[in-house]
Order: sequence, then structure tokens, then C-alpha cells
Amino acid sequence: MANISDRQLLKELREKLNERKKFEQEVQMLTKELQEVTKKLRESEALKSHFISNISNEIVNPFTSILGLSKSILSVEKNDWKKVVSMVALIHSEAFNLDFQLRNIFVAAKIEAGEVTPNISKVNIRGVIQSIIDSFSLVARKMGIEIDFEWEIEYGFGKNFYFKTDSEKLKLILSNLLNNALKYSYKDGKVIIRVWANDEILSFSVRDFGTGISEKNQKIIFERFKRLDTGINSINRGHGLGLSITKALLDVLGGEIEIESRKGEGSTFTIHLPEAKNVVEGFSGEGNDIFFDDGDEIF
Repeated sequence: MANISDRQLLKELREKLNERKKFEQEVQMLTKELQEVTKKLRESEALKSHFISNISNEIVNPFTSILGLSKSILSVEKNDWKKVVSMVALIHSEAFNLDFQLRNIFVAAKIEAGEVTPNISKVNIRGVIQSIIDSFSLVARKMGIEIDFEWEIEYGFGKNFYFKTDSEKLKLILSNLLNNALKYSYKDGKVIIRVWANDEILSFSVRDFGTGISEKNQKIIFERFKRLDTGINSINRGHGLGLSITKALLDVLGGEIEIESRKGEGSTFTIHLPEAKNVVEGFSGEGNDIFFDDGDEIF
């Protein structure tokens, strides 16, 4: 009987030891998971602090320039209008840049909050693109960069081609791509915007012949708050917000984006966007206005 009791005791001890080992393993796993979460939280805080620091410059610098230029205009002699015109052009440039950055910031906040949904209308695609080119014309002229627009859609209502999508999101997507193309082009260079359509898929490409992007950076270029290498040829040397927003908005619209680039030779970003299936009655002309017939509801 004693032998049986000893065996039972040993068995119970082994079971207790096994339970303890399992418990220790679980504790180790939980500790490891907690360390990973803590690490990610620290990285997130560091990235957001970096983002806030950079985005503050994007807002404060234009404001400072606008205030300084406005003050200078007040002291200009009445007969020196050339100087006034020059300063007004600079104010417009700074205000345009500030407006563009703020739009990206507000959309980024909505994306983080999960509040971005499609607002579909029948969009005049050529009108949207032309309005974007017009809005960046002063920036391009200042840098001596030519913007070529290659329209390869032959059908539609005359020169117009209507496509069911979200005009505001499309406009911000293309604006971010054109902004990057201009920013990283060489002086007196060229940017080509090309548009074509096939089987209910609308495609755009924005090509520049500037600094280009390394293969390493192409893998992380759409990540939010990600800072790429800090060399002079780095795209998104600042907060990297524009491309992450572009990718997020395309995800909402069911679209895709591709990149081809070589350092020192330029980059081509290509978008493929499917037509929305929603039945809508509204029309959008240039991406900033939507017209509805009587009785139509805005949704």
C-alpha cells in the first residue's frame, strides 16, 4: 500500500510540476506580448511626436510668411505696384500650400477615427484633373516645370467623361501625387499626367523625371507617419502624410496604386480605380461642387 501511495504522490508531484511549467510558459508568453505592446506604443508615440513636430512647421512657416508679406505690403509706396504684385503672388503660394496641408491633416484625422466613407456622384473626370492642374500652375511656373496632360479617353459626352466615384477623394489623391511630382522634380523639368479607361476601370499615371525613390523606400512609402531615409533624394523627408492618405483613400474607393521608380531618373505613380456600383443622380463638375436635381437626396 505504501508503494501505491508513493506512486500516487510522485504522479501528483509530476502533474503539479507540469502545471507549473505550463503556468510559467503562459506567464512568459504574456510578458513577451506585453513587451511587444509596450514597444509598439512607444514607437507610435515617437512617430506621432515626430509627425506633430514636422506638421507644425508645415503650418507655422506659411503663416509666418503670410504675416510678414502682408506687413511689408502695408509699407510699400503707392507707385511701387510691381513689388506689391510680387508679394501678393508669394502670399497666394503660401496660402495655397497651407490650405493643401490642412486638407491632408483633416482627412488624416478622419481616417484615424474611421469616419471616411465614399460620397459617390457622376464626376466629370477631365474637369477634375484640369482644375487640379490649374491650382498647381503657379507652383509649377515658379519651379519652371511643365505639366503635360495626356487624355486618352475618346468616348463620353464630347470632351467630358463622367465616372461614378467620390470627386473630393479623387481630387485629393491626384493633388497629393502631383504635389510630390512637382516637389521632387528637377528645376525646368516636366511632369506628365496620363488618363485612360478600360472595362469600368479608370486609370491615371503621374510621372516625373526627378530624384526618384530607392527600392528600400518603395516598400514603406505608403505607411503613415513613416520617415524615410534622410538623404537629399529622400521623398517625404517630412511627415510623409500625403502618400499614406492617398493609399487610405484608394482603399476606401476599392482602388490600387503602383509605383515605378529609379534613383535619379524619376517616378511614376499609377492608379487603377473601379467605377462605383451605387446608383446616383448627382453630378460633380470640378471635384468641389455637386449638383442635384430637385428631390435628390445628398447622402
